[in-house]
Amino acid sequence: MNPDDLQRLVTLHMPFGKYKGYLIADLPGNYLAWFARKGFPPGEIGRLLALMLEIDHNGLKPLLGPLRRP
Repeated sequence: MNPDDLQRLVTLHMPFGKYKGYLIADLPGNYLAWFARKGFPPGEIGRLLALMLEIDHNGLKPLLGPLRRP
């Protein structure tokens, strides 16, 4: 994992779908799990969604708080 990926999770917005416009870090766990079942999209967005699923699944979302912009 690239350390910059964590910063991207709190700055990159979902570009499509039901949660278009939401920060990747704010996507609900069930939506991330849906992608895991159906297949993550290719490229950076898919990689970040998979990373966010792992973070969410392991209860580590609070660790992203200090990375958020005020």
